[in-house]
Amino acid sequence: MKNFIFNNTKSLLVSAIMLSATGCSDLKENPDFINPITFYQSAKELELGVNAVYDDLTMGNGDWFNHFYNRYVFECLVGYQVGWEKGPLQYNLGNISPSDDYINAYWEQCYRSIDRANNIIETADKIQDPANADKVKRIKAEAQFLRGFYYYELVRYFDNPPLKITSTQSYNDLPSNEGGKQKVLEQIYADCTAAASALPASYTGADAGRATKWAAKTLLMKAQLWGQKWAEAKATSEDIINNSGLSLYADFGNNFDLAHKNQGERIFEGQASAKVNSSEYTNNSAHFNPEDYPSDLGGAGWSWLSATKDFRMSYKSNDKRIDATFIESYPTGRTAKNSKGEFPMVKWSEKADYNLSRFGGLVDPNANPNNPSELIFSKAWSGKLVELNTNWSTTEKNTIYLRFADVLLGHSEACNESGQGDAFASINKLRERAGLEPLKGLSQSALRDAIIDEMMHEFAFEQVGYPELRRKSKFGGNPDYLGAYIKRYSDTYKVGRTVKAKDYVLPIPLIEIQGNPKVKQNPEWQ
Repeated sequence: MKNFIFNNTKSLLVSAIMLSATGCSDLKENPDFINPITFYQSAKELELGVNAVYDDLTMGNGDWFNHFYNRYVFECLVGYQVGWEKGPLQYNLGNISPSDDYINAYWEQCYRSIDRANNIIETADKIQDPANADKVKRIKAEAQFLRGFYYYELVRYFDNPPLKITSTQSYNDLPSNEGGKQKVLEQIYADCTAAASALPASYTGADAGRATKWAAKTLLMKAQLWGQKWAEAKATSEDIINNSGLSLYADFGNNFDLAHKNQGERIFEGQASAKVNSSEYTNNSAHFNPEDYPSDLGGAGWSWLSATKDFRMSYKSNDKRIDATFIESYPTGRTAKNSKGEFPMVKWSEKADYNLSRFGGLVDPNANPNNPSELIFSKAWSGKLVELNTNWSTTEKNTIYLRFADVLLGHSEACNESGQGDAFASINKLRERAGLEPLKGLSQSALRDAIIDEMMHEFAFEQVGYPELRRKSKFGGNPDYLGAYIKRYSDTYKVGRTVKAKDYVLPIPLIEIQGNPKVKQNPEWQ
């Protein structure tokens, strides 16, 4: 599964509605692309096609501003995750527009993969390969899951994306967003339900990492939460909890290491392995690695993103998730070498100075390299994403999209909002692993607050904070978790940012609005 192969079938770029592979090798117009009409003859070719739908989950399509990178730029709207590169910086300030480069790239990536999935689904129904009928059925189900996944990725940021479930045949084949979020959610329900009925519970060997039955059900549950279908989400989460055989790792860090890829509670993840395929890496280390990590030891990149000192300090000191979530110590190249001729180790400390500048929160360059009390820093670097001692182009960590913690937290939310079942049991499993005291006796509103707090600390750097905060917030209303986070960030660091309605949903790209008369802009951006 790690050696993804591109299949340049027709791809929907809704922002321009064009075909993705229409190159010509010379003036005689000899085609140099694969014609999907004649390419798909058997399950073998169909599998190559569905592999291309997975590609946008990492770097497989060659986009430097890849799917996950754009998500963590969007996350900077909240203010707990900050950066000095122009994209993160502007999002920290709340300065975005419908012509934003990251929004355009994300939109294109989602619809490119949706159109590829549409093509696979249609083709699977036509292929005559009786000897591999079960495999064809499975591949179709993978495509249905992936179509649902990318639509979920659009709903969670844009609310009202256009819906299209047939492959693009011409430039005039334009989708509409009439019916809004609810229509898209209904399609996600349908895709996930169909996929879950046909996908296996697990894979082995080279197929490890493909979408499973439990990935489809987890995505279904998350979509049901978005649709406030509390009873349905409760039932779906309980099905997963009771029947999947999944359980939490004893060690929280196993969710993000190399040794546990595609195992255990890691339900669905984007595949990365530069050793297998030089284009299958992630650029997470380039963006999240410590600014002063020595290049002699493999440090590389721009260190654009970290969390604030304030957010790091919001963790209780005994929270066992800290060590895996953050980089707590590392060798620095910012000071002189120590008496042994080595790069000295710096450790995180709340005593270290911090500000929002590029070098704010790093060790003092004049610190005594032989005095541990001076070798401190306060930036909150991501331990989940960074791979120290290797260049960003040779990274091996997968990108985690769904894990069992999603199911447990979703179950507690569904129970709490429906007023049915034990709303404390599942969230307390997460807290027990984290070494925190169990919750009990809270009112519905107090538990709602606690679930938000748990989500932010369990999933830090996994780029789910902004969409989840906005899902549960109302501009100027109660509760308004997103507004509270933005205000705290602005007040703590004197940013001068004012909460506004546009912070609560991303705009549909301007190029989409201008090129597609069937799509209407989100009301907050009209």
